[in-house]
Amino acid sequence: MMKLLKRYRYTLIALTALLLLWIFSKETGTKALSITKNSTLEMIQVIPPIFLLMGLLDVWIKKDTMVKYMGEGSGVKGMLLAILIGSAAAGPLYGAFPVAAVFMKKGVKFSNILLFIGAWSTTKIPMFLFEMASMGKTFAVTRLLINLPVIFFIALVIQKMLRKEDIDMLYKNAENL
Repeated sequence: MMKLLKRYRYTLIALTALLLLWIFSKETGTKALSITKNSTLEMIQVIPPIFLLMGLLDVWIKKDTMVKYMGEGSGVKGMLLAILIGSAAAGPLYGAFPVAAVFMKKGVKFSNILLFIGAWSTTKIPMFLFEMASMGKTFAVTRLLINLPVIFFIALVIQKMLRKEDIDMLYKNAENL
């Protein structure tokens, strides 16, 4: 029982906070509960397809193939592939992290994983098409051309800030998933 409580302690703390908020301010508590319910329902819709994708990636794509195209020696080809895969992805950003964990298990270079996450968050193809239709070609292309170098810069900064031991620990944790 204690193990279960310890495992779900943050969830229990959040639920307790919501309950206290509801007790002391019914209007605010009800609004917070509604937002929590909507977020939970959204996650329930998004998470299963992402786990399906993870399983397919894990089974269908061999580690050697991932290393060849996105691993340490992949160079510009790996960077472009990471950006393309991230841009083609659908769903909220929290969906990128399980996919990134599978990439780690498959031996994808850390900077390419960072590029993938950056692309997922800012350069999605459907978003680009929507921006072209609603805000114009100039805006959409300008935003994309500004975002791409920033994604590379952020990936470089994160890569430089983390020690090799930290990155190795991330890869080791991904292997245990």
